[in-house]
Amino acid sequence: MTIEDELIRRAQEGDLEAFCRLAKNYERRVYTLALHYCQRPEDAEDLSQEVWLKAFKSLGGFRFESSFYTWLRRITVNSFLNHKRAMTMTRDEEKTIVRLDSLEELVEESALTTKLLSADAENGFHRKIMAERVMSALGELTENQRLIFLLKHREGMTCQEISEVFGCSVGSVKKSLFRSIEKLRASFGIGAESGEKAPLVAGGKS
Repeated sequence: MTIEDELIRRAQEGDLEAFCRLAKNYERRVYTLALHYCQRPEDAEDLSQEVWLKAFKSLGGFRFESSFYTWLRRITVNSFLNHKRAMTMTRDEEKTIVRLDSLEELVEESALTTKLLSADAENGFHRKIMAERVMSALGELTENQRLIFLLKHREGMTCQEISEVFGCSVGSVKKSLFRSIEKLRASFGIGAESGEKAPLVAGGKS
């Protein structure tokens, strides 16, 4: 049994000090994940507090079938989705769920957008243009498609882990990712087989 497993066991038995140590170990990661989805620090703080409250109340149900952080991510995503369902948001607000700086990292890191970064897009100016286009393209995805895409390409989660978060099959996750990639290909004018890309200039979107 690892030190973390022992802390979890103790926390499940009502040891508040053990739970506080767990929270200390993960509070920054949970906040960063919350900020990634909420955008505004105050909203991310509220979401983080909600996550830890839910984690405390439901810790007895943690069965060590996944990592503790995967379990926390599931609570964070579900809390965010519940919050989104409970509030009315404009289309513009939905499109800014992901911060621009995170999108720039997404552009550089994901397998799909690696294709989009050719030699003429390697300087900061063109990366910013690309990030803005990715933001717009992500805004065209459904909420679940966007979240699944980001969990896969931004958070590096496996399809199995994502399926556990959403309570669906691995096949459903893969289908969602496929549809998201097809939509992003279309937004950037990339053929599924040809690999051709649209120009990175205003008006170049097909």
